[in-house]
Amino acid sequence: MNLYAKLQDREAQGRPLRIGVIGAGKFAAMYLAQALRTPGVHVAGIADLSPASARGNLERVGWKPESHAAASLDSALKERRTHVSEDWEALVSHPMIDLVIEATGNPVAAVTHALAAFRNGKHVIMVTVEADAVCGPMLAKKAKEAGVVYSLAYGDQPAIICDLVDWARTAGFSVVAAGRGHKWLPHFAQSTPETVWEHYGLTPEQARVGGLNPKMFNSFLDGSKPAIESTAVCNATGLTPAPGGLSYPSVSIDALPGIMRPKAEGGCLHHKGQVEVVSSLERDGRVIPYDIRFGVWVVFEGETEYIRRCFMEYGVRTDPSGRYACMYKRWHLIGLEVGISVASVGLRGEPTGCPTGFRADAVASAKRDLRAGEILDGEGGFTVVGALMPAADSLRVGALPLGLAHQVKLLNPLKAGEPVHWSDVTFDTSNDAVRLRREMESQFTAPRQRAA
Repeated sequence: MNLYAKLQDREAQGRPLRIGVIGAGKFAAMYLAQALRTPGVHVAGIADLSPASARGNLERVGWKPESHAAASLDSALKERRTHVSEDWEALVSHPMIDLVIEATGNPVAAVTHALAAFRNGKHVIMVTVEADAVCGPMLAKKAKEAGVVYSLAYGDQPAIICDLVDWARTAGFSVVAAGRGHKWLPHFAQSTPETVWEHYGLTPEQARVGGLNPKMFNSFLDGSKPAIESTAVCNATGLTPAPGGLSYPSVSIDALPGIMRPKAEGGCLHHKGQVEVVSSLERDGRVIPYDIRFGVWVVFEGETEYIRRCFMEYGVRTDPSGRYACMYKRWHLIGLEVGISVASVGLRGEPTGCPTGFRADAVASAKRDLRAGEILDGEGGFTVVGALMPAADSLRVGALPLGLAHQVKLLNPLKAGEPVHWSDVTFDTSNDAVRLRREMESQFTAPRQRAA
């Protein structure tokens, strides 16, 4: 409740949090637009494969050219300006940097960046949630061993869901279900970068003029990103997926308490303590009024007659029995909210969501019939789509995590809908992400499902 006051104190003391950012794309640019307006924070360095593009993004979001013209990190720290370069290693190893924001969107690179940051005593805010889905529990373990904090990024839906779950539990409620919204119809699972814009209602030319990345947008549409984000939520909160993964029920906000309850009580849940994603569309394509497409929600339980009476007295929307209620945020502001993580991690040493176990997995499955010898192209592409799976099931069948299904060669043919297995692809065992994932598989066991 007092993060802003603490930031003001750091500003008054001349001791701002010193931030390094790796990757200056859309998400990071949104944070950087807000960092200008936040006391007690100094973005000392930005590392990006294209420094020129990074500088262009800075100026596009309101930075003056002189503010990011520092010749070195030392100069930037001395002058309270920002140094922009390609050298992420220099950034994470500089002794004056307190905290690193990893925002490349590349899970393989992100794991390498995080491990290097830990070795150098830096906290890490992981914007690249794909990396967390691959081996987040192990990243959290490595951070703890190094005496630093590893955190999901507030503003992205997983961290905000974690916040709602924590709110409910801290207030004494049992969490029945939690998740996010999504624009979903079943055939979207077969969408490719060539078909994505027709589903979004845009022409290819409109998308080109807007600079929109079809593969990235398709990763949301086809269900890959919801699977990835739901994995992060499960591994951070203790909630678990249904055995069949996400079902995307069509639900309005007001109907959430009635639908997000056990099947035996008229809802859709396999078990209490479940993660789910709800669709903003009816199955015939009609838009649901008062939807939560861009937001997050938690359904919790009033376990006594007195609590349920309180729900009624204060106008809380519940299921017909009055037992189940919900709280929600209808929108999230992506990178504009990452400053919450920066302040929480940097000032309190508290993550805004952090894996505590290996409970769920986002695995790759064939988007179409695939031939041996094909090169998989990862989330949002033409070859594979993400699916949420209980971790125990993923381990049992040897499923390949979606974040590692990029630029790897397929050894065996697969039918559409079949999971991709480790044994179906070639992979580099020296790769940090592969190595850490395999280490995680050998060390973590998935806990049995439980009510939250």
